[in-house]
Amino acid sequence: MRAYLLMMAIAAVVTFAATWATLKIAHRFKLYPQIRARDVHTRPTPRLGGVAMFIGFITALTLAGAFGWFHSLFADPMRVSAIAGAAFLITLLGFLDDLYDLDWTLKLAGQFVVAGLMAWQGIQIVSLPIAGITIGSYGLSLVASVFITVLVMNAVNFIDGLDGLVAGVVTIGTAVFFAYSYLLAQQTSPTNYFNLASLLGAIVIGMCLGFLPFNWRPAKIFMGDTGALLLGLLMATSALTVTGQIDPAIVSHNQTVPAFLLLILPLAILVLPLLDFTLAVLRRLRAGQSPFAADRKHIHHRLQDFGHSHLGSVFVFYLWTALISISVLLFFFVEPVWAWTFLLVGLIPTMVWTIWPVISRRFERKSA
Repeated sequence: MRAYLLMMAIAAVVTFAATWATLKIAHRFKLYPQIRARDVHTRPTPRLGGVAMFIGFITALTLAGAFGWFHSLFADPMRVSAIAGAAFLITLLGFLDDLYDLDWTLKLAGQFVVAGLMAWQGIQIVSLPIAGITIGSYGLSLVASVFITVLVMNAVNFIDGLDGLVAGVVTIGTAVFFAYSYLLAQQTSPTNYFNLASLLGAIVIGMCLGFLPFNWRPAKIFMGDTGALLLGLLMATSALTVTGQIDPAIVSHNQTVPAFLLLILPLAILVLPLLDFTLAVLRRLRAGQSPFAADRKHIHHRLQDFGHSHLGSVFVFYLWTALISISVLLFFFVEPVWAWTFLLVGLIPTMVWTIWPVISRRFERKSA
């Protein structure tokens, strides 16, 4: 665990320093776009924070290769190189989009190319720890992996509309998945706890923690598509690498891990981003628009229209992400009855906070 915490700290410190430098450069050369109709901020703000996050990622990943703890993970440099290369390409794509507002078809095509190249290099679904199920063919595995990666990238990108929203949600969700991958490795590989999924998770958490002080309301800098696509790529990659490092036969034989957790947990972590993405695509297609046409009807926008403040809307996302993902993870630790108890008890404050504007207005009417 200390090794992962060290990599998390390195990623956080480097990202913090790189974000500070990026912010200075962006203001020096006026590298920020004009305010759009759907934006909630009122002053021009740089959107290149994702570049700093990539610097934090690549620095931490490189240093991890120099530490003996992670020697087994770098024994096959092709996989790590594929992840680093994909991260660079998606950062470049997001950077160009943040500067020049690329056409959505070009941006989506670029995402498929990056995800395809990464899957082609072996970062793809190999097996699932459910009674030894293995993907039927290389082609099916590749297609499914590409689809999942692109879906997660866009789901994360779609909720990037409020200060601190994506960085906080990704921190919470990745922390839960990190705990799962780390404990799963303990159960299935008791002599070697180090695995690529946990390393990526620790680095992503560090990146978000290093960036969040600059992105908290009022944000001094945004991560832009550069950061959102990068975080989505790394989250998807972390989940995909678990399937290749866990022997499904061992998991099924020992029955120490709820087998379906690997399938359910990523959905639980990204439940709100995936819901927002699905609603947005359906809404735009029904209106005869591009599924990637920008609007101000995302869930975080509707929460503000509902009566939540900026921070209040952000905390709604935080609470639901934490409640659902932790509840699912608890099935790993405790008896199901306690996991259900946590979920049901946690629903009370989460629901109260979600509908608080309605409760507050009723109190105000009664007092008047």
